[in-house]
Amino acid sequence: MGVGDGSPMKAVLTVALVGLVVLGRPSAAGAHTTSTGLATITVTGATVTYRLTILLGELPVEAAQMLASAADGDQASVERAGLELRRRVTIRSSGAPCLPGRALIQGSRLGDGRVTLESTLQCPAPPIRLGIRDDWFDVLGEHYRTIARIETPGGVREAVFLPDAREATVELGRNESRPGSGFFRLGVEHILTGYDHLLFLVALLLRGGRLVSVLKIITAFTVAHSVTLALAVFGLVTIPDRVVEPVIAASIVWVALENLLLRSAPSQRWLVSFLFGLVHGFGFASAIDTLALPRARLALALLGFNLGVEAGQAIVVVFLLPLLLWMRRSMWEPWMMRVASFAVALVGTAWLVQRLFFGWS
Repeated sequence: MGVGDGSPMKAVLTVALVGLVVLGRPSAAGAHTTSTGLATITVTGATVTYRLTILLGELPVEAAQMLASAADGDQASVERAGLELRRRVTIRSSGAPCLPGRALIQGSRLGDGRVTLESTLQCPAPPIRLGIRDDWFDVLGEHYRTIARIETPGGVREAVFLPDAREATVELGRNESRPGSGFFRLGVEHILTGYDHLLFLVALLLRGGRLVSVLKIITAFTVAHSVTLALAVFGLVTIPDRVVEPVIAASIVWVALENLLLRSAPSQRWLVSFLFGLVHGFGFASAIDTLALPRARLALALLGFNLGVEAGQAIVVVFLLPLLLWMRRSMWEPWMMRVASFAVALVGTAWLVQRLFFGWS
């Protein structure tokens, strides 16, 4: 039987592994390129207050310059920012539009590069059903998303607005609170678009050994990144991104080279997973750190985000595990493992060089 005579399952496996490598192409530096705005929407009677805080350094240059000038008091920029706010955020009370007032644009007093946009909207009557539409993506870019905390007399909800999910509806008659749900979705998105984290996981599992060993590897990675994620979010341990991001890339190279150079699966691979998982946790923390959340909201945000990361990780493992287990029973296993590991090592090396010498963002 020649290499070209492989089964359809072999073709599926090859496509899946190559797909992950392509998604992790060096042009993106493997790091997350998304930007996140933190919105608070407060309903008091017939009045709705909308407040959005964003980090200028994560935005397209033109939008960042416009908002920075508005925060500095440039009148033309203030008017333009106010116009964009009225255009991009639509709030309705039971289907009727709420009319926005004058926009306020302020820079952070901490000098951390954040700008806050605020507007007070007047609704025809106290909302029973609140409809929210977020179109900031049209001006802030396709990689932007908003996490909104919606405070109503019935409780607190959270919503995540994405380019393909721009609307949310809140029933004010329901007495329920779901703080943290938006951060769960953020966690899922973060791991599924975190190609460096995914390639590290793939590299670990390519020679993970038997099912028990695979479970140890996944558990070690989960525990490790959960610990450092919590430490980083609460400010107990801080490591600069310029250190964390290259080490994450190096972890991919290390594990891929182990796959290529060692004759058998490392018996202590779970330990490698744990040690490098500690570093990956600091990478996860950046998604929450950039939001500058009040300390009172950190615990729920951390819980929701971490659960989302674990859910996303479980999705990836459930998808990969049957393919990898099949591969180990195939006569082509050594060939496929080496090709995949070599490709992962190349991508990891490219990321490492780029993050060390050309920046990673």
